[in-house]
Amino acid sequence: MTQVIFYQLDNAATPAAIPAELAFACDVVAKCYRTNQKLTVLCADKASAEAFDELLWQLPADSFIAHNLAGEGPVGGAPVEITWGNESALRATVVNVAMQDIPNPNRYKMIFDFVPTDETAKQMARERYKTFKIAGCSMQFQKAAEFN
Repeated sequence: MTQVIFYQLDNAATPAAIPAELAFACDVVAKCYRTNQKLTVLCADKASAEAFDELLWQLPADSFIAHNLAGEGPVGGAPVEITWGNESALRATVVNVAMQDIPNPNRYKMIFDFVPTDETAKQMARERYKTFKIAGCSMQFQKAAEFN
């Protein structure tokens, strides 16, 4: 059964005015990477995938995360693959920074998603939550402040 974890973001300061969901997503990616999990970061489009790729070189500041854009890097890809749009996430773990529904969520073992503070984005997160729940995923909700 697919496990989905939604992290409730807060208004905590992020480095250099980076959106909270992206800064926190870098922390989630780093934690997965440290535990040797291969994962896909799903972005909305190629431009946002390229921006997230650059962000992973900066955050977390004390970590190196081997990553590449889909279709680049070594054969089989780096442990962290960044994809976008209708590109299929190839790994069992997905970090959803696209803030969009993930088609066929039951293909994955773990999905990380985020609930931003902006009311419009928060409502979109609620809709994704419903979609995952209807698909039969195991749902979990946590505050980002309690992430360790």
